[in-house]
Parts: sequence; structure tokens; C-alpha cells
Amino acid sequence: MAIEFEMTEIGLMSYYLGIQVAQRKDVIFISQGEYAKKILKKFEMENCNPVSTPVEYGVKISKHGDGDRVNPIFFKSLIGSLRYLSCTMPDILFGVGLLSRFMETPTTSHLKVAKRILRYFKGTLDYGIHYSSSKESKFVGYCDSN
Repeated sequence: MAIEFEMTEIGLMSYYLGIQVAQRKDVIFISQGEYAKKILKKFEMENCNPVSTPVEYGVKISKHGDGDRVNPIFFKSLIGSLRYLSCTMPDILFGVGLLSRFMETPTTSHLKVAKRILRYFKGTLDYGIHYSSSKESKFVGYCDSN
């Protein structure tokens, strides 16, 4: 590519579109802790109490959720921010996908579930995805089902 385009060497990438990148010899770690802090501040949740799971067990939400309607523009902004945070936090994908179904007419019950995901971020700001160059790879997953 250097033959075709003018390029300069500026070193290893450390930050890209809100994603922090820590590169070592055989490890790459990506996270969005700083972006998550900005989102917590934007939605006035920076002083909230953290929770250990992104979605409460057994939560049921419907199209015509309980409570008053909330501003759909505010709710869409929140869901869009959560979608971007899911790039490095795949554990929130279920909750964000569930909430994405209700962006047309969100209610306070939908907002409550979204705010729980923000509370989850409060306790997991240092989480991210760890890539290793080892020859031995292992995929670990957990499931809570009956």
C-alpha cells in the first residue's frame, strides 16, 4: 500500500473511534471504558450503583410496557450508544437487542431496563476483549438455562 499511497508511520494504534487499544508483543486488548464514562455522564448515570448483570433475570417487557411514554429521541440516542458499546462488550447484546424492538414507542419500563445496562457498565468499565497470539485457543461460554 505504501507504493500506491503516501503513508507515514505513527506507531501502534492506541485509540480509534472511541475504542481503546492496548497492544503488547503477543496480546491485544480492546475496550471502551472512556466512552462508557462519557455515556454514563451524558445520561446522568455517573453516580449510579453498579449491578452484576446487564439484564435482570426473568424480565418481561412488551410493546405496550408499563408506565408513561418517554421521549423517543432520548431513548433512541441511548440505544444507539449502547449498540456502539456492544462492540467490545458482547455480554450486553441480548439486552440491547431486546430494547431495540421498542424504540418506536418507549415507556418508562423500557427505560428502566436500559438504565440497568448503564448501571452494569458502571461496574465493568475495565472490561473488554482480549486477543492473544498463542497457538492454543479456548472459547469459554456460560449459560444459565433449565
